[in-house]
Amino acid sequence: MQTTYIFGHKIPDTDSVCASISLSYLKNVQGLKTEPRVLGALNKESKFVLDYFNIPEPSFLNDVKVQIRNMHYSKEAMIEEHVSINEAYQLLSKLEVTGLPLVNKFKKLTGYVNVKEISKYLIEGDITYLNTSYDNIIDTLNAEEVLRFDNEIEGHILAAAYKSETFINRIRLDKDNILIVGDRYKIQEYAIQSGIKLVILVNNVSLNDTLIELAKENKVNIVRVPMGTFKAANMIKLCNYIKLLNNNPAPITFTTSDYRNDFIETSSKLGHTNYPIVNKKGLCLGMMRLVDVSDFERKQVILVDHNQQSQSVDGIEEANIMEVIDHHNLGTIGTSLPINFRSMPVGCTCTIIYKLYEEANVEIPKNIAGIMLSAILSDTLLFKSPTTTGMDIAVGKKLAQIAGVEIEEYGTKMFKAASSVAGMSVEEIIHSDMKTFNYSNSAMAIGQVMTMDFEEISSRQSEFVNSLNTMCNIGNYKMALLFVTDIIKNGSYLFFNESSKEIIEEAFGVENATQGVYLDGVVSRKKQMLPPLLEVEK
Repeated sequence: MQTTYIFGHKIPDTDSVCASISLSYLKNVQGLKTEPRVLGALNKESKFVLDYFNIPEPSFLNDVKVQIRNMHYSKEAMIEEHVSINEAYQLLSKLEVTGLPLVNKFKKLTGYVNVKEISKYLIEGDITYLNTSYDNIIDTLNAEEVLRFDNEIEGHILAAAYKSETFINRIRLDKDNILIVGDRYKIQEYAIQSGIKLVILVNNVSLNDTLIELAKENKVNIVRVPMGTFKAANMIKLCNYIKLLNNNPAPITFTTSDYRNDFIETSSKLGHTNYPIVNKKGLCLGMMRLVDVSDFERKQVILVDHNQQSQSVDGIEEANIMEVIDHHNLGTIGTSLPINFRSMPVGCTCTIIYKLYEEANVEIPKNIAGIMLSAILSDTLLFKSPTTTGMDIAVGKKLAQIAGVEIEEYGTKMFKAASSVAGMSVEEIIHSDMKTFNYSNSAMAIGQVMTMDFEEISSRQSEFVNSLNTMCNIGNYKMALLFVTDIIKNGSYLFFNESSKEIIEEAFGVENATQGVYLDGVVSRKKQMLPPLLEVEK
């Protein structure tokens, strides 16, 4: 069963993290195979929550692009470099491919061979030289073993085409010769006395006992074949090791972690059709053909706490979105098939997930209840945010009972752990919870950070403004804003890039807005920060 990844948006907050974990637990109880993942580093609040309820952090998910491991490539498409040319050609024909990776006995990639190189060898190659194994000769020539002294056979090939006397007088034989011969006793005797490497007896000719004993003394290898001299001479070259035709010892390769799109792009540039697939140790796993690029398996995902492509994982357009659980407005994510889409106007995704547990009649464990409650308290600012609904409050109280915590006491601890910015850089603070919103061919970035001590941040005001200005200068943003939400006062201080001053004044009804302007009651990015900005920018 394929694993389905469940994750929230980039720059994860407590709701997206806890929703991923709690929904994954429910899905697994229901028989699915899922894993919660995160798309970025956890903030202090999320770390506090998971530590408090003793739940491990989800693993990081870099992207959901289709990789080679998701594609169907031939795992048997490789040739051991010591097989014969004949056997290699048979495999090429069986797999209906024009080339194959070469590997050693440990499956380490050593090169690549194709039909073109085989054809070139048969026409232009040195067909009088043999470098192979005794077994390859037996298999290729359908030969019978007579005498074997060497497993490796190497030498120059001769055929006894002359009369015996002429051959003996003109041809000097030694240990580097391989002779194809029929029932010519004198030539057989001469060859064996010369101690040649191999005698190939054609037409199933036999040696008499005297020559057999002489061959044993001189350690001459002998095989017997059913074919005649012409056919044997024509086929002997196919016994050679296929590695002799390896003219590409370092072919272009891909690993299983490489991306499908990169494979297609490389194939288009180089014009090759087949590529070896290797692991990190250089061991060959098979071969991918260009014609196989349409045969792949998309990664399966479930999205929580977001449904906008810009906020989701890289490569989301290549994945199968199985389900979306969200409490935001409808975004830009589309699917090719109908899916389960659960969206409710509540303050937190975990409120919706609680209803899913209830509908499935699945008991919520104490630690899962604890993180779900944490998400609700975080998103609703202890039920003070205007996004809070009666359902959020009712569900929060039930989860608090299961988790065994007192809401006000625990919530204060959680926000206190999250609000300190000590040791954080300006960029880390700005991007700790920032979302991008596209509108009218422009984009705005809205960051939000919670605090119980605004002085920690206000003392670095110029640094924040400079950073927001830089974001707009080098990025594709018209506005870059940071809302510093004071949990105790139930309002937010606003830092903004300087060119958006007039927009801020109109959107929030502020005269002569200065950096760090306080917006009383403005605590919700979804309901109070984004809408007035979009209204001005219509």
